[in-house]
Amino acid sequence: MKLNLLSCDSIRPDKRAITACMLEISTQLEPSLAHELTEILLEGDAVQIEVADKNSGSALRALRKLDIDYEILD
Repeated sequence: MKLNLLSCDSIRPDKRAITACMLEISTQLEPSLAHELTEILLEGDAVQIEVADKNSGSALRALRKLDIDYEILD
């Protein structure tokens, strides 16, 4: 499943937690790329990640917990 991460609405976003979440839920991210995508997301641009279908429920809960708005692409 592909997710488009649109924005982070948290008042004080936790960069480490967002990066760790991306690494945990994504199927193809390396730490350096996850850190770079976190920076892009926090600057206000959308990023796209691939999530394994078996992890989709927990991935969406983790994103909501971090106040990250997303849309499911497929």
